[in-house]
Amino acid sequence: MRKSIKRIFVLAGRNLKEIRRDPLSLLFMMALPLVMEVLFYYLFHGLTDQFAIRYLAPGIAVFSQAFLSLFAGLLIALDRSSSFLSRLYVSEAGAHEFILGYGLALAPVSLIQSVLFFLVGGILDPSFFSVALLSGVGLCLVTSLFFIGTGILLGSVCNEKSVGGVSSIIIVGQSVLSGMWFPVEGLKGSFMMKLMEILPFRNATLLIQNAVNGYENLTDDILRPLLIVLAYAAVSFLLAILAFRRNMKRL
Repeated sequence: MRKSIKRIFVLAGRNLKEIRRDPLSLLFMMALPLVMEVLFYYLFHGLTDQFAIRYLAPGIAVFSQAFLSLFAGLLIALDRSSSFLSRLYVSEAGAHEFILGYGLALAPVSLIQSVLFFLVGGILDPSFFSVALLSGVGLCLVTSLFFIGTGILLGSVCNEKSVGGVSSIIIVGQSVLSGMWFPVEGLKGSFMMKLMEILPFRNATLLIQNAVNGYENLTDDILRPLLIVLAYAAVSFLLAILAFRRNMKRL
């Protein structure tokens, strides 16, 4: 167990160095959602509560995590196309250690994202600052597990040329199916609303919004969306491990 944990941290350290070597991609993941947060707040916050900073900032924080799927997918796909992973496959590290190594390296990126967008949100609207933001940051790490796991899975089954296009589905899904850009009251009882309620995108957004703004019912507002997101995250990591193990056996 101790050796396994050590290998995971060694792999995570190497992956973190690779992430730091691509500052343009990191800048894109931070800058685009940040511009959207500021722009949409100033344009629409006076028109509807949908774009009040207490809803917009948590929504943007989760939306930015969708780009982690693209980033993680490209990172792994590029490693697979090189001889790096081929050499590591002969080591004692198992598929789960490789996957956890990638996931652990991407966790700090998610942490920086959530802190950045909450901080900017508080600058735009000082009333947004509260102790509840700490729980929001912590839960952002939880919601990021789904996007990281999905990105790792896509990087394990797609090559570097196709992973970008496939990963964009996750970004579009978070944008369209989270309900962060439009009021969903008119969708109640519809098939679309039922679909949004069982998929992780809206649940991830609601989880952070409820944690930051307060909630009335712990089960419905926190535990239910949390369990749904965790279930999808667990499945994505499990499938990623299986896909990665298959790649290892092919060599």
